[in-house]
Amino acid sequence: MLGCKHADTLIKMNLKLCEDMDQEPTNKEQYQCLVRRLIYLTHTRPDIAYVVSVVSQFIHSPSVSHRNAVDRILRYLKSAPGKGLMFSKNEDLEVVGYTDADWAGSITDRRSTSGYFTFVGGNLVTW
Repeated sequence: MLGCKHADTLIKMNLKLCEDMDQEPTNKEQYQCLVRRLIYLTHTRPDIAYVVSVVSQFIHSPSVSHRNAVDRILRYLKSAPGKGLMFSKNEDLEVVGYTDADWAGSITDRRSTSGYFTFVGGNLVTW
């Protein structure tokens, strides 16, 4: 992926990934390795957390379309090398939390997706 083109967005608009048995399978071990590394990276790059959670749902039976989504995440990361979290020292240690949900948004099983953010002293600590 060193010579790949940059991607401006993490995922194509309105792309809905699902587990389809008719899709061409991809290398499962390589897919799992990439997704595990992306999960680890979400600790300092919360901007990719949602799409990484989406592609990690297909870790046991990935297809080419799932691998293309992972490749797009990698291309996005290449276009934004210096971005990430920076923790600043603050005297105020106020804890603030936000949450949101997408009710029955999954086309695979109609499950809901929810997320949350917690800030301590203005620094993002959980998502």
